[in-house]
Amino acid sequence: MNTLQNERLKQYYEAEKAVLSGQSYTIGNRTLTRANLATIRNAIDDLIAGGANIDGTTQTKVRRSARVVFRD
Repeated sequence: MNTLQNERLKQYYEAEKAVLSGQSYTIGNRTLTRANLATIRNAIDDLIAGGANIDGTTQTKVRRSARVVFRD
């Protein structure tokens, strides 16, 4: 698997952690957020769907079923 995608996935997880720990702040009556959590989560989902993972191992697709046709 592409190590660049794995590294990006790690960075997105760290960004998600930072947003969840409080990346919004208030000035007067306005609340500002530095990052969009939905965008980060979509990127994480896309990277995982593309085969990226945080432990760096490759993911292989396992064939779960096979079709057998008996012939005489």
